[in-house]
Amino acid sequence: MINKFVSSVEEALAGIRDGATILVAGFGTAGIPEVLIDGLIAANVRDLTIVNNNAGNGDIGLAALLRTRNVRKIICTYPRSADSHVFNALYRAGKIELELVPQGTLAERLRAAGAGIGAFYCPTGCGTPLADGKEVRHINGRDYMLEYPIHGDYAFIKAESGDRWGNLTYRMSARNFGPVMATAARTTIATVHQALELGEMDPEAIVTPGIFVHRVLPIERTVTRAVGAPSA
Repeated sequence: MINKFVSSVEEALAGIRDGATILVAGFGTAGIPEVLIDGLIAANVRDLTIVNNNAGNGDIGLAALLRTRNVRKIICTYPRSADSHVFNALYRAGKIELELVPQGTLAERLRAAGAGIGAFYCPTGCGTPLADGKEVRHINGRDYMLEYPIHGDYAFIKAESGDRWGNLTYRMSARNFGPVMATAARTTIATVHQALELGEMDPEAIVTPGIFVHRVLPIERTVTRAVGAPSA
């Protein structure tokens, strides 16, 4: 019987080794798999390459992982925001590498990995420092540069619901990079707020099919309030 549910963070993260490339879903604070990130911090895995839309917010989640100095390189679109002080300090001190990738290109490089595409040409970034060292071709009157897929050893996904086969649905904007990252990783690990029985999920509503998911960890829902916000 196929059963991809796991009972602990330690079981979900079993086998992750130093030097891994981890695709971390999330857009700002929406859809960030905090439970898996906290587990990775506790496991003290080192020399990581992290792929995410940004470079952490405040002092929790991805920012907390960066603070451990266990991340060697980050590949992202928005490395700087009003509260990205952890990354900013590390980068200015030369203690972390950065590969800057435009957001659409980041999504397409991940999609290409899942689709088995060896490389593709993209116009975004041509004529800027992002094109330095890359092959550029002139196609139909426009310059395009060669981009390569981003493959992950692991993908960390935060989903809304899932079943024991690994089928996933998402909640609103928490969907963001999860679906493409799930296809681009050798091992996809998802947390879900609702663990459902087979047949309870509408097949038409499933976003990530279970074939792309290897471990599913049910978690409780938590509510994070902005500092100074009134209690409910």
